[in-house]
Amino acid sequence: MAKKTSARTKTGKLADFMCFAIYSANLAYSRVYKPVLEELGLTYPQYITIISLWEEDRQTVKGLSERLFLEPSTMTPMLKRLEVMGYLRRTRDTDDERNVRISLTDAGRRVREKGLGFAEVTAKASGLTAEEFLLLQKAVTGLRDHLVTASRGKSG
Repeated sequence: MAKKTSARTKTGKLADFMCFAIYSANLAYSRVYKPVLEELGLTYPQYITIISLWEEDRQTVKGLSERLFLEPSTMTPMLKRLEVMGYLRRTRDTDDERNVRISLTDAGRRVREKGLGFAEVTAKASGLTAEEFLLLQKAVTGLRDHLVTASRGKSG
């Protein structure tokens, strides 16, 4: 007599969890990115902070933390380290002194420029064509946006 397999057993394997697929892909991505970040002398959160400021300078700490999905309490010490490294400056907003504005320095812009060439490393390591890479990036971004909305208790 054949054993019956419950639906729960069939779908309960680790490989069936989307969250694990995303989590483990992130870890693998980080391993590929590690030599790039080491060459730049940055952590990943520091690197994406520089990229975000390069795209839009003079962001507030709050706005930057929301954009990068990092807590303000995480941002402040990291921003202080980047300032000591000479990559950014923090100044009080002239319109509202409660806000701190973050700006890239020339050195911060140069490190961003140096990092531009490394995009090929991760794209090549992905094994995807340029078109597949962009489609996957769009799908993951859409997934993230839906999850953010759901976590805030809003319907999408």
